[in-house]
Order: sequence, then C-alpha cells, then structure tokens
Amino acid sequence: MELNTANESRSKLSKTEKKFLRKQAKARNTLLRHEGIESVSHVTQSLVVANGGLGNGVGRNQLLRILEKCGSVEALLMPPNKPYSFVTYGAREGSRTAYDTLNGQEMVDDFGQNITLYLNYVEKVYWKDQASSALPPGLLIVEEVVSPEEEKMLLEGIDWAEDARNQNAQKSLKHRRVKHFGYEFRYDNNNVDKDKPLPGGLPEMCGGVLERCLKQGHIKISPDQLTINQYEPGQGIPPHIDTHSAFEDEIISLSLGAEIVMDFKHPDGRTMAVLIPRRSLLVMTGECRYLWTHGITPRKLDVIQASEGQKCGIITGDVGDLTLSKRGVRTSFTFRKVRQTPCACAYPSVCDSQGDQPREASPSFPENDRDAAKLEEEYVHRVYDKIAGHFSSTRHTPWPRIVAFLKTLPQGAIVADVGCGNGKYLGVNKELYTVGCDRSQNLLEICGEKQFQAFVCDALAVPIRSGACDACISIAVIHHFATAERRLATLRELARLLRPGGKALVSVWAMEQEYNEQKSKYLRGNRNGEGEEEQSNGEAELLGEEMPDSGGPEAVRSVPPAGDLEDEARDADRAVRSKLPVHTNRTCFHSQDLLVPWHLKGGGKSGKGAEASKPASDPGAGPVFHRYYHVFCEGELEGACRTLTDVRVEQSYYDQGNWCVIFTKL
Repeated sequence: MELNTANESRSKLSKTEKKFLRKQAKARNTLLRHEGIESVSHVTQSLVVANGGLGNGVGRNQLLRILEKCGSVEALLMPPNKPYSFVTYGAREGSRTAYDTLNGQEMVDDFGQNITLYLNYVEKVYWKDQASSALPPGLLIVEEVVSPEEEKMLLEGIDWAEDARNQNAQKSLKHRRVKHFGYEFRYDNNNVDKDKPLPGGLPEMCGGVLERCLKQGHIKISPDQLTINQYEPGQGIPPHIDTHSAFEDEIISLSLGAEIVMDFKHPDGRTMAVLIPRRSLLVMTGECRYLWTHGITPRKLDVIQASEGQKCGIITGDVGDLTLSKRGVRTSFTFRKVRQTPCACAYPSVCDSQGDQPREASPSFPENDRDAAKLEEEYVHRVYDKIAGHFSSTRHTPWPRIVAFLKTLPQGAIVADVGCGNGKYLGVNKELYTVGCDRSQNLLEICGEKQFQAFVCDALAVPIRSGACDACISIAVIHHFATAERRLATLRELARLLRPGGKALVSVWAMEQEYNEQKSKYLRGNRNGEGEEEQSNGEAELLGEEMPDSGGPEAVRSVPPAGDLEDEARDADRAVRSKLPVHTNRTCFHSQDLLVPWHLKGGGKSGKGAEASKPASDPGAGPVFHRYYHVFCEGELEGACRTLTDVRVEQSYYDQGNWCVIFTKL
C-alpha cells in the first residue's frame, strides 16, 4: 500500500496537516542524515518512532503501553541515549494502525513535558551493540555487602548538622553534602595534607563493615580516609581519576539509599555505563583505578536493564532490554588509604608522581571574575599572539556547515564574526558585508593582509551598535572564557548585536570526543603533523540536530530537559578540578576545564606571560604553550542559550568534535 493519500488532496490540507507533514519529513530526513536510518513509503511490520526514545525521557513501559493499543508488539528496541526507538508488530495491520493513529500525537515524557511522536516505516531494524560484556579491568562490584538494617544504621549515623564541636571536616558543595574523616580531602589541590590527620579517625559505625570485607577478601588494605557524599536526584560528579600521589591502589565505595549508573571511560575512547546497586561495594584497583576515569552524569533518570535478573554490571547495548529509572537520594561512603610514598604505577602518562608536567605549575580554577580575566589574559590572549602565524597556517579550510549558514543569508546582510582569528570565514560569501573582531592583534594583522575588515576587541564588549547585524558567528571562541557567567555574557553580547529576526551560529569544543580513527580526526591530528591537532572538515555528524521550527518538544531531541543540572555539573567540576590539568594531546578529555598544549613549530620564542616549555622527551623541539579551554558537555551550550530571554534556539547539533547552536533574535 503506497502512502499517497495525502498527496491526492494536498491542496485541501489544513495548515495543521501541512505542518505535520513537514515535521514528519524533517524527522525522517534527520534520522537518515545522522543515523543512516532509511524509511520506506510502503507498509511494513516495523516503524521508527522519532521522539520516542530513552534519550529524550521516554521510558519503555510508558511507550509500550501506547504502542500495544494498536496491535500485538513483537519487539520494542530502544537504543541507549537516542531520541528514537524501533517497534515491530506481529502483523502489518498493527503497524498500519500505529502509523495512522499515533503519528503526530502528543505524549508526556518522564520529565512531565509534552512531546510529539513521528512514525515512519522501515524495512529492517538494527542496532550495533558495541558494549563489552566485561567490566573495566580492576573493577569489582559486590552486591548486598550490607543488610537493610546496617544500611539504615549507617545512614542515620551521619550527622549532617553544623556543629562547631565536630572536629571532622564538613563541607557543602552548594547542593551536594560532603563529610571527611581520617584526612580532609582538599578540593583546591585534589589531595590530602598527610601531616594533618583529623582527630577521631574513621567512624566506629564503619568498623564492622570494613572488617567483614577484609575477612571475606573483598578488600586487601585497611583504609584510613573516608569521604561521605550525598547525591540528590539530578546531581553528579564529573569524570575524574583519584589523584595517584594521594592514595594507594585500592579505592572502595559503598552505595546506600539508591542505585546509580556510573560512567567509566578509557583514554582510547571506550566507555562503559555500569549499574551500581543499592547496598553494594564498588572496588577499583589497577587499570580501573589508575587509568580509567569514573564519574556520574548529572541527571534525574538513568538508562538501566529492564529485566529483573540483572542487578549490576554493564548497561549493554541490548536495545530490547533497556528502560529508564528515576534516581533516588544516594549516599556513598568512599574509603581510601593515604599514600606515604610516590606512586610508581604502570601508567606514567596520567600519574602526577611520574608525569612530565608538575601539577603545581598549573593555574587554579578561577573563583571570581578578576581571576578569570587574568587566566584568560595569560593562557588565551598572550598565547594566541605568540602562536598567531603557526596557528593561521593550520586554519585554512572553512567548515561546510558554517559556510552553508553564511550562504543562506540574503545579499547585503551585515555579519559580525566575533573571534574571527585569521579571517577564515570573512571572505566566504562575497555578497555579504562582513566585519571581524578578535583579541589577538597578530591574528588581525593576518586579516589585514587578506584585505579583510577587522578590529581588536573583547567578545564581552563588541563596539557595534545594538541591533545592527543581520547575523553573527562565533566559532571556537566561547570555550576560552573561564567562568559560566562570562560564557553566558558573550552569548548575551551576540544577541545584543542582532536585529529582530537576525541569526547567530555559535560553536564550541565538545567534551564527547573519542580518540578513534573513525570518529575523531581531531584527536588524531592533521596529516602534516604541524602544530595542534586540526579538527576535521568532514561532515560525519551524530544525531543531535533539532528541528528548525521551534526547538521545542516537537523536535527530535537527543538531550532531555536539563533543569538545574548544568549548574550542578559546573559546581561539581569546580570542586573536583580546582587545579587545571594539562591535557594530553590525542587522548580523550578527562576534565571540562583544562590547559591544551600547542607545540609551536620551528622553535619560536615563548614570550612573557604565557607558560611555555619544551617537552622533556624532545629537547630540540619548539616551545609548548598552554591555552585554557572549557570543553562543553552535551546540552550545555544549548542550555545556556535557552536562558537568554530574547532569543529562540533553532538548531543544536554536533559537528566533528564541536557542539553548535543556531539561535534567532526575537
């Protein structure tokens, strides 16, 4: 049966029906372009359901109840973190009924927001399961290590009240509550003061549990430091590795009150989502403790196995057995043994005791606007002036999607390129009146050599009249601002420059970059091996682009509503990463705020004010400069744009290592 009934009377369709057909077609095209999911025009037993996925807050049972009203469901496949699902009916009559009755219908997701389903027929249903069946090497999970009675005793034994007589260090990380015993964990240097143990040692209530774990062989050393964290739903902690020089090999964590999904990531890009059950003990040793990062994504729902049989372990790619679970209040008891000698592990590339870059050389995370401005001056502005010539030689090919944006603008449009660098985009469309600005005088001199109009200014204060621009672009700029407030201020400044109806395109580096030959040419470096790893000019995009109509619930969303999760993630990151780590090129990002090395070709001089050094392994190499970056997590840039009251987000997408947003001035 061909689906051409709508075409027979297209001229008689209402505006609502025409709008639905446009959105259905956009959903179909987006899935094809980003995921390779090809729909067909004839009736089949299987459908792809756009907006009906775990990635945008739709649970398995919730969707299944709706689909089963149309017929007997043979299979429901819900890929992890994707905003779509596949349903296969036992007969074509069921899929035909679902197509006719559910297409364009609204449902309420697990966040309480209305979303609209868009269904299309598919010939085949498939999903590549790339998950491993084994835990990261060195990770052990022991279930039911304490009884419900012991759990209650431990939770009730925590005194969260402020007490001046309490000698144990107690801190509040804005939302998350934290207490330390034995030694205080200092978030300003990710370490402990080994000469200042806290009075009282570990709480007596923990003695029985630790003694039993030692006797049963779950742990091998008796810890002397304890950190208790309490996580409300929606709170998390950024990916990190416990400082090598601070603690011995064994890190153990007791989870009480609620289960949680913890994310583990290897430097080669492999990721594993692991369910940590309530009342279980997590033990990290060896490779898992020293090399893999672990963290908790701040969200209120977790993707878990739907079957009752699997209580813990890897959240697999079995898309026929995944669902959503609401988080509860979780309290973790993390025990460590303070290290008294330097670490001599087998992973020197990530070991602060053995690494080439001493941690004390890194600047601290800025705590106020003045510190942020100073950090940007030292590790952004001065660095780009020093590397301008070499940097420009690696920045020569415009990105296709940015070119496409500029090509769509009407003839004679006034465009501001805020942070234009060497002017790579100033001459893309000769029919536009384009002006650039940048903080680097040396980069602007290169623009002048190309006969481009550009001037020196800060992106926080662009000397252009409000509402004077038809469009703005800001490419790879905002990630150089050192606080969330300053990053938001640059977005607000872009909106100020636009006339009503004007559009802006903003791109920033993405944290979700994998060191993988197929997926990230950025992390592999450019073919000439010159300077920093040049990002790819390819278009191998991931699904994450929203429909351009409204960016609202009818879009194909890959990010669930964030609420205050962005603030929590930022607060946690600030607490955990007070000292800025130096990124290792050609590896995955382990922190959102970090210093990225630029190896200057030709042995140029370092200059004053910018930290530069020669790699110890290559004394003949040119100097190395470090630039500050805040790499953005999925949904973070979009969430910041949505806080602006005078703009509407039109698109949010991932493009070869960058998160990009297009918004319109209202």
